[in-house]
Amino acid sequence: MSHDNTPAPAANFIRNIIDEQNAAGKWGGRVETRFPPEPNGYLHLGHAKSIFLNFGLARDYGGVCHLRFDDTNPEKESQEYVDAILESVKWLGFDWGSHLHFASNYFDTMYACAEYLIQAGHAYVDSLSVDEMRAYRGTLTEPGKDSPYRSRGVDENLALFRAMRAGEFADGAHVLRAKIDMATPNINLRDPAIYRIKRAHHHNTGDTWCIYPMYTYAHPIEDAIEHITHSICTLEFEDQRPFYDWLLDKLADGGFFTRPLPQQIEFARLNLTYVVLSKRKLIQLVDEKHVSGWDDPRLPTLVGARRRGYMAEGFKRFTDRIGVSKSDGWINYSVFEECQRDVLNDSALRRIAVLDPVKLIIDNYPEGQSEDCFAPNHPQQPDLGKRAVPFSRELWIEREDFVETPPKGYFRLFPGNTVRLRYGYVVTCTGCDKDADDTITAVHCDYLPDTKSGTPGADSVKVKGNIHWVSAAHAYAAEVRLYDRLFKTAQPGQASGEFLDDINADSVRIIRAQLEPALKGAAAEDRFQFERHGYFVADRVDSKPGAPVFNRTVTLKDSWVKSGK
Repeated sequence: MSHDNTPAPAANFIRNIIDEQNAAGKWGGRVETRFPPEPNGYLHLGHAKSIFLNFGLARDYGGVCHLRFDDTNPEKESQEYVDAILESVKWLGFDWGSHLHFASNYFDTMYACAEYLIQAGHAYVDSLSVDEMRAYRGTLTEPGKDSPYRSRGVDENLALFRAMRAGEFADGAHVLRAKIDMATPNINLRDPAIYRIKRAHHHNTGDTWCIYPMYTYAHPIEDAIEHITHSICTLEFEDQRPFYDWLLDKLADGGFFTRPLPQQIEFARLNLTYVVLSKRKLIQLVDEKHVSGWDDPRLPTLVGARRRGYMAEGFKRFTDRIGVSKSDGWINYSVFEECQRDVLNDSALRRIAVLDPVKLIIDNYPEGQSEDCFAPNHPQQPDLGKRAVPFSRELWIEREDFVETPPKGYFRLFPGNTVRLRYGYVVTCTGCDKDADDTITAVHCDYLPDTKSGTPGADSVKVKGNIHWVSAAHAYAAEVRLYDRLFKTAQPGQASGEFLDDINADSVRIIRAQLEPALKGAAAEDRFQFERHGYFVADRVDSKPGAPVFNRTVTLKDSWVKSGK
């Protein structure tokens, strides 16, 4: 996906900060950002907002954006997640060039920084248990208390920390804490833990380490090592910013980094209705098999969105539309769908599909005969030309396009009524066949030979109804998956406290549809508008050459508004 020739980005408070700093000459006008995912899950729609923000800022200011894996918690991380994140960022259209980094590559520097903090009196080894540490920490209204181990001397702390590094203690026996202020109102500054003992195999460093830095300690060091100028985080990290600044300031005093130091800036995360973006909840959905996997098209993961048929350009349009704010708010999922629909409307070729088929028999059309009708590949793009659609005596039509007793305003097929078969002939309905259960098995009609679309005199017969069809003799019978929203309420779990209670039981319906024969040649990830039905994609996992399976990406209109959901 190319981002060239796009309109100038809208101003926001982050761009205003950068503009002011550039005008003042801070960092020499340099803009260097980073996207720092933890490789402990798959990226989701909220990450897409951060990706477009960080990579977009770097692009627009002539800078660079780093892709950095914050892999400081080996128990939950894997190469599978690393590979999936790389693929998703590329899919959205971004390239990090030579700036692919791992926090684990900096473990030696982080350890050296920790030893310096101990030697400078800014860190100590604490031997309290987890519960004791929590009790000493205090509350939002009450100050914390100093640990009895806070007064350990530099030599003892250094010896203990080196013994931790050497693997001489059990997991949880000690932690290294920053020595700041246990009475400060900001709980995050009450001597936060910066290293813990954790014997776990690391995807990148193997078994080299048995102590690992805490994320809040590692992240600012990573930024400083990489000379990041603007460290853009979501609002939940706002209370962590004082520690971010404290740590880098102490390490700059120790000669590890030079000023100006990276600046953390917080923005509002994406809150989207009808989905859950909590990594814990997404893992629960996958592990408990409420969905088929991380790439289930109902999930808000980027691999799921891609399989659903959403487009990278649709994500860009969405992030441009919602903008960047300092205040939390909710975005309706229909806004995201509308952005995808707009992009698909421009790019998707048109095809004909009958999703709930019933046979239409043209009794006065010659048996064994067929001919081509011609349909535009895209009605707004005539340069894409037309395609041949075979026509024959027996067709598939939508079951809802025939009723025996029509309601008022019904202009499709019923006995005695005349309609146009789209791109084909005008027909008059003569009746229907039924089985023993009174189910309609076939509809009968006669056609008017001189009314074929595109021929002279075709419009001589005026009709109000116009229905689509595919030739029964030529149709491609395919599996079609009709996906809908995974949750039936705007904010899952808000009423009951359990988000699983709000799973939409009708979030997927698998049908056998009759498609125009051209669709048989669709390749994986080819996208189409199925006329009247919405936008569909050939499934990137289950489609085979000559046998594509189709997923519904989005309907033509917001069906949830239409249905009153």
